[in-house]
Amino acid sequence: MITIGISSQKGGVGKTTVSINLAYAFARSGRKVLVIDADPQGSVGLSLTRKTRKLKGFFDYLNDPKTTLESVVVPTRIETLCLVPAGQGSDYDMGFGYDSDSSSGVQSFLVDVEKAGYDVCIVDTAAGLFGITRDVLVEVDAVLVPQQSEPLGIRSMPKMLEALKKVRLLNPRLHILGVLLTMVQRNLRESVEAGEGLRSVLPKKLVMDAEIPREDIFVKASARGLPVGVLKSGTAVLEEFDALRKEIEKKLLGS
Repeated sequence: MITIGISSQKGGVGKTTVSINLAYAFARSGRKVLVIDADPQGSVGLSLTRKTRKLKGFFDYLNDPKTTLESVVVPTRIETLCLVPAGQGSDYDMGFGYDSDSSSGVQSFLVDVEKAGYDVCIVDTAAGLFGITRDVLVEVDAVLVPQQSEPLGIRSMPKMLEALKKVRLLNPRLHILGVLLTMVQRNLRESVEAGEGLRSVLPKKLVMDAEIPREDIFVKASARGLPVGVLKSGTAVLEEFDALRKEIEKKLLGS
């Protein structure tokens, strides 16, 4: 099983959009996929179904040993794609999740996910590299870093990558897939230049070739509780996520 954390230092960069649509791209390829909402805000669940606020989820599993994986998995309209909502939250909301033992709950959860036969597990994390996000990154195989293609955000990326290198001291197997440029506006010079600037300052292997554009269709898909690729007008954007999926597979599996 492949486990991928979707993480960034700041919110509003498209983590949830990437998590949902990358999961859908993997599911379309024939893999059995579980997307986990590890952000107390519950954005993944709310994007796919409005009922998740009332459901048990990831944080309930961490807080209550009696909570099983089966009790928190929610099927979607796509047969090979399921989700685990955030659930009812906990002290993790405040960033208190990390101590010497707290990542063990995340580890147990991922072991159960693998036993359930999932091929890919994608975890949408809260902004920052502390609390539950840090717990997740200590246990997953790889991390993908979405970053909005705009000047201010781009300047913070070297520090983010340095922080991830420190996390690797706790999880030596953590594969830093790289930075994924999101909300790219190819008709806006500043957005294009921001992306080009990032590619010029970071090693090529640390910036994904795929880019995710800013499109109104993301809002329309979220309003309907669907991945973008399900919509008839989402073909072009789906191709971007398929390219991202293949790029990740090549980095992790060599295929």
